[in-house]
Amino acid sequence: MMELRNVHFRVKSRELVSNINFRVNAGEFWAIVGANGAGKSTLLKLLSGEHTPTSGSVSLHGKDLKKYKQKELAQKRAVLAQKNSITLSFTVQEIVLMGRYPFYDSGPAPRDLEIVDICLKKLGIGDFKHRVFPTLSGGEQQRVQLARTLAQVWDVQGGYILLDEPTTGLDLLHQYETFQLAKEMTVKGYGVIAVVHDLNFALQYADKISMLKEGAAFSTGTPEEVLTEENIKAAFGLAVKIIQPDSSQLPVIIPDITPIQITA
Repeated sequence: MMELRNVHFRVKSRELVSNINFRVNAGEFWAIVGANGAGKSTLLKLLSGEHTPTSGSVSLHGKDLKKYKQKELAQKRAVLAQKNSITLSFTVQEIVLMGRYPFYDSGPAPRDLEIVDICLKKLGIGDFKHRVFPTLSGGEQQRVQLARTLAQVWDVQGGYILLDEPTTGLDLLHQYETFQLAKEMTVKGYGVIAVVHDLNFALQYADKISMLKEGAAFSTGTPEEVLTEENIKAAFGLAVKIIQPDSSQLPVIIPDITPIQITA
């Protein structure tokens, strides 16, 4: 279980996160949504332990993150950051193997190398193994970083995966595959928390959603409870309609705007 209790985070005179409370159980997929500047990435950094709350607490399996040693925490949760800048000539295998660093000292065990191969195949990039990371496209690099994140908690019972905009740079197919994979990991007992920009992905895949507005939790609950036309208008400033296509079992969120008419 990962839990936030009365979490506030302040930088100088500005409060970036205000009084956040929620609990993510193992086997749940939580999406964090909100407009730009709402505090989504800051909240994920608080959940990962990168930031320490100004007040309140963040705990993992009943233990405050501040009481974990860095290596111990790295063995229980993995983080895919929004930006991952690597310019050195590491191979893809070496990048993904970085996810196994918390589990060995002098060198990787055969199981570590096996996990790297498993995760590369999970992301459909098994044939990238010996390619040099900086030569890959942005979308390919993102898939490698996701494989690294996955490798870090592979075989970890009750592990947590924290994803900050995991579909950045991915084409439509790989966006869907990323959310399918995240959902698959929850079925296996992992907790997944992701900052999600596309509300339709959040609506279709998340078990619970926390919608932020100006650093505070504007609405928290199931996708049907949170992603209403009224809440989206209030949090994002955009009128939308939620429709149920005849050909789909899932509802779809679309902007309620009049297309621009261009005349000659």
